[in-house]
Amino acid sequence: MKDSYILALDIGTSSVRAALYDFQGNVLPETMVKNERQLTATDDGGAEIDASEGLKQIEEAIDDVLEKSKNIEGEIEYVAASSFWHSLVGIDGHGKPTTKVFGWADTRSREYVSVLREKLDEKAVHNRTGARFHSSFWTAKLLWLKKDFPKVFEKTAKWLSFSDFAALKLFGEAKTSVSMASATGIFDIRLNDWDADLIKILKIKKSNLPEIVAEDTQTFQLGAKYKKRWASLKDTKFFLAIGDGAANNIGAGCVKREKAALMIGTSGAMRVAYKGDVPGKIPHGLWCYRIDRERVIIGGALSDGGGLYRWLKENLRLKEDDDITEDEIARREPDAHGLTFLPFLAGERSTGYHEAASGAVLGLRSATDTIDIVQAAIESVAYRFAEIYDQLNDVCEIKSIIASGGALRESPVWTQIIADVLAQKMSLPDTREASSRGAVLLALESIGKIEDISNLKTPTGAKFNFSKKRHKIYGQARKRHYQFYDLLIK
Repeated sequence: MKDSYILALDIGTSSVRAALYDFQGNVLPETMVKNERQLTATDDGGAEIDASEGLKQIEEAIDDVLEKSKNIEGEIEYVAASSFWHSLVGIDGHGKPTTKVFGWADTRSREYVSVLREKLDEKAVHNRTGARFHSSFWTAKLLWLKKDFPKVFEKTAKWLSFSDFAALKLFGEAKTSVSMASATGIFDIRLNDWDADLIKILKIKKSNLPEIVAEDTQTFQLGAKYKKRWASLKDTKFFLAIGDGAANNIGAGCVKREKAALMIGTSGAMRVAYKGDVPGKIPHGLWCYRIDRERVIIGGALSDGGGLYRWLKENLRLKEDDDITEDEIARREPDAHGLTFLPFLAGERSTGYHEAASGAVLGLRSATDTIDIVQAAIESVAYRFAEIYDQLNDVCEIKSIIASGGALRESPVWTQIIADVLAQKMSLPDTREASSRGAVLLALESIGKIEDISNLKTPTGAKFNFSKKRHKIYGQARKRHYQFYDLLIK
């Protein structure tokens, strides 16, 4: 008998990754592919990519994996995928893009957030959809496109997530998963359907949106064009993409109420996923989406994470050797600089969702040096995570935190600071492809190879215990941080 494999796709904003996994959920390292890319930033706040270019990058990743695995005996039976949440692209009646793909960081619709807040009860909408009003969601983006680009809006037959667009091209059907739909901001997370009231208010029809698959386990096969291109995948079954955050939680072994996943890449997020119902009242500062019809994922997201750290290093002209900065911060006492840093260079998402928020450094003195500023900045990100953590604990009793993301792997000092601020033990497993792994594990559960993904062991890694002494110091600094937050941001 030939071995069976799953091809995993991780469609991110900064790269497209792919690899083969076996049916035990183990990656074949020799098949791993990572193709870097960036969404284009525009002067007016855009973050976009051409839809056809994005599709080409997926095609090339699949090409590369098939080339790397050509000498491996076996059959690729399934393809599982994760994709970045909150994207939006329009297509006409022939399936051709009418817009670029807009990413979550595209803020050009920000002025319509206030319009939504004036017209609608944000608390009620948030509790139905799990999404606050913000430019990252479809609500504001669709208003913006309708008002500022009426001709484009009129000729658009359907509005899709980028992964839905890829599905349309690969399979010939514009369908979406519950997971992807749930992060649009116009999906009722309790009814598992598009929100009727918002559809009416946005002046679109249900037919203008992708069809939500009736079963989470539904699979698709390639159309004739792609069967010809990839003969080895002609009988392969494709699962629709799930959100990258959901896949990351699964891959990190965080699919229970008591386990939180904390990630810092370019941005940051803290999430709890579990099998069960949506909370009766979603905490006001958090979002709530779905992994599938049985599982919920709730948490908060920060616009400034590793991108902020990189910005500081570049603009403060720190030495290229990161270890020097790390060692210096580690030698200094918590909050010894006396600075208050507000980490909102890219605006605020969780927990206040202040679209126009900007960054600030308060308390500068002649003795302040660049390391003081960097230390204050990464401590401030920890304070923002603490706000998310407190609200998560209102609906979930968190007993452990699993950390991930390139920024934390490169900065164990930052991981320690977060553990001290939260007063929680943290582990940092060396699971570098958590999103790909998560998509594969969910697929394996769907086909009956895994009984329940929530029973899988959490990968082990570096352990970080917290210090009560440092936590107390950070507690005082956090109060100062929130005093300035209330004064300058709220």
